Amino acid sequence: MRRREFIGLVGGAAVALPLPTHGQQPAMPVIGFLNNSSPDAFASAVAAFRQGLSDAGYVEGRNVAIEFRWAEGQNEQLPTLAADLVRRQVAVIFANGPSIPAAKAATTTIPIVFDTGGDPVQLGFVASLNRPGGNLTGVAFLVNTIGAKRLELLRELVPKATVIGFLVDPTNPASAIETTDMQTAADTLGRKLLIVKASTKSELDAAFAIFDQQRIDALIVAAETFFLNRRVQLVELAARLAVPTMYHLREMAAAGGLMSYGTSISDAYRQAGVYTGKILKGAKPAELPVTQSTKFELVINLKTARALGLTIPPSLLAIADEAIE
Repeated sequence: MRRREFIGLVGGAAVALPLPTHGQQPAMPVIGFLNNSSPDAFASAVAAFRQGLSDAGYVEGRNVAIEFRWAEGQNEQLPTLAADLVRRQVAVIFANGPSIPAAKAATTTIPIVFDTGGDPVQLGFVASLNRPGGNLTGVAFLVNTIGAKRLELLRELVPKATVIGFLVDPTNPASAIETTDMQTAADTLGRKLLIVKASTKSELDAAFAIFDQQRIDALIVAAETFFLNRRVQLVELAARLAVPTMYHLREMAAAGGLMSYGTSISDAYRQAGVYTGKILKGAKPAELPVTQSTKFELVINLKTARALGLTIPPSLLAIADEAIE
């Protein structure tokens, strides 16, 4: 073969080979976002989650993608949604309280960041708070252990209330722990606790019929995502019954509920976003301690208080984080 022909062949082969694109970036990681509720109910929480990701160096659409899976209150759909994210081979899954069991059952290898109001150790999600030990870690805001504080605040507002209704969703894995905590608080304060369960729209109507029949003096709504989803219905039922009601999230008071005391869900989701970012950078869930959200807020709806003929004590107003007019 002549030298000129050989060089020509080599040159042609070089041109035929695929060349790497200058500055080509690997495919961005994908986060699976699993939630048993709806986008509307968790709009502010999702914004906070994105803020946490940003704090960790990740911006959706720039260097990370998020696949959302919403159960819209149909918890029986969660296993299917979780399995779909696993098939999608997402880099990490974020799961809120009621969706954690489905995510945990779907994979033992994909990292899972959770956000729960229950005790993740008692619920079997992690081995311990300091060393989770498996593929799960996240944020626990332990709303199930502040029953005494919620009851004390309600008593300060309505000191003559002796029969307290407690509305709980039995399908929530953390409901048993919260019920025990609330019963202990009621016994300590010498109040009678009337526990009624509801996990559907029709059961909510039936529950308030029981509260009406039993003539409760005040009501505490358990920290359940289902109740957040049904907050408009709950507020209307409580107004119809004309009973002072304590909720667990600011969003409930903003919807017209009398008062809420509990963790800031936005702050908890921001922390979860930060943890998700850390895992994307290589941190192992087994070695990331479960962080505890310590930001609690008291919110009072003054318009609802006036409608109920209640005067908010100055001592309560002084410690309230927000008074809604």
